Amino acid sequence: MTDESRAIRFILNDRTVTLDDVGPTTTLLDYLRLSRRLTGTKEGCAEGDCGACTVLVGRLAGDELVYEGVNACIRFVGSLHATHVVTVEHLAAKDGALHPVQQALVDYHGSQCGFCTPGFVMSLYGLWLSKDRPGRADIEKALQGNLCRCTGYEPIVRAAEAVGAARPDAVFDPILSMRDRVRTELKTIKTGETIVIGEGQRLVVPGSVAALAEVLENHPQATIVAGSTDVGLWVTKQMRQLSPVVFINGLDALQEITETPDGLTLGAGVTYSAAYPTLARLYPAFGRLIDRIGGDQVRNMGTIGGNVANGSPIGDTPPALIALGARLTLRSAKGTRVLPLEEFFIQYGRQDRQPGEFVESLFIPAAKPEDHFAVYKISKRRDEDISALCGAFHLTLDAQGKVATLRIAFGGMAGTPKRAAQAEAAMIGRTWNEETVALGQAALAGDYQPLTDWRASAAYRSLTAANLLTRFLLETTGQAAELTRFTGAA
Repeated sequence: MTDESRAIRFILNDRTVTLDDVGPTTTLLDYLRLSRRLTGTKEGCAEGDCGACTVLVGRLAGDELVYEGVNACIRFVGSLHATHVVTVEHLAAKDGALHPVQQALVDYHGSQCGFCTPGFVMSLYGLWLSKDRPGRADIEKALQGNLCRCTGYEPIVRAAEAVGAARPDAVFDPILSMRDRVRTELKTIKTGETIVIGEGQRLVVPGSVAALAEVLENHPQATIVAGSTDVGLWVTKQMRQLSPVVFINGLDALQEITETPDGLTLGAGVTYSAAYPTLARLYPAFGRLIDRIGGDQVRNMGTIGGNVANGSPIGDTPPALIALGARLTLRSAKGTRVLPLEEFFIQYGRQDRQPGEFVESLFIPAAKPEDHFAVYKISKRRDEDISALCGAFHLTLDAQGKVATLRIAFGGMAGTPKRAAQAEAAMIGRTWNEETVALGQAALAGDYQPLTDWRASAAYRSLTAANLLTRFLLETTGQAAELTRFTGAA
């Protein structure tokens, strides 16, 4: 491996940090609290749900600096190369004056016990930086990933509404005051060389996609980490020792979004947040689904490629992608290969990925005006909850109102995300009506034999899957809420 470095570098608040001795699974939360004594960042759930550990991480996107809230409890230090980490301690002015976001929480009584407050401050600070005069829907979305057990959200929301009037260009702000310095320094740090730290416990940050392929050729059992929204829990909850760990979140080539008349290509490193504007425009139901994946912190870290690569039977995006006919590109040092996404999932815990291969990109065919697409996520809570099941439906009708093409996929109904091939076959060629749907519902029993677990019973899953097919019929025939084509609800 050429052009190799032995240290990662990033900016922490207003200081540049160089680390040449850091474990591959050291979390940002532990580093902040134990090594730097920045204890404003709290540990609550240690799994990315409560938001008490929220910090902002700034990164270069082309020539621009983008700051996003992330969960420090499941973010690994190895993923921070060429970033700017901002904690709650950095917000107050040097004379001790509170930042407007902090002051608003004081003025509107948005804190009681105070444990969760730094996380709320950082989430609202990220919103304050990025959105001029956010509305209530914007505020509620920004706070999806923050939990408070004692204050109640109304005073916090009122504080956010009030501070929206104090814009960044009208007050001192620590990020804006050093923006030029940060941009210049991050460009200098991001040299494109591969970083390797440690021997027994090894951390690798590839400098290019070609270097990533080389690393995996030599270490096919390495753990690839993009957003760590899943792998982070292997460490914080299962206490697993991982080595080597290969961090790919800094590879620009894996974060490209390319739109052509034929369809949309998403690099494997594209986060939910980055993909959202394009997906919501091209496939509105997909956008609404992303709004229900975790909170902003999770969507800012997690990647669609990672959601596919881990093969979880309850991953939210694979059913939608399969229904849309997505294709997957796998890459290794030997080259690339492309396969339909549904063929990637073999059985629980096993995917069609050869040693040394990694997910490089996903291609989603372009939507047609006459298509109907919907995706429904069923969970106990609307926000920040794991799916009991997720169903996606993609339909085209011919001039006579008969089913011309139909793709149905479910997550949570089998050991993998899976198409309902028998149900599709039962309905294709028939008039799109209740009788046809009844045939499809009956055929679902041959497609799936779901399990009972703590999320839902097998009987509930089977009944709900059938009911979702009825819901799709009602929506596409105008018998439910008023909808336009290529819509649906998550």
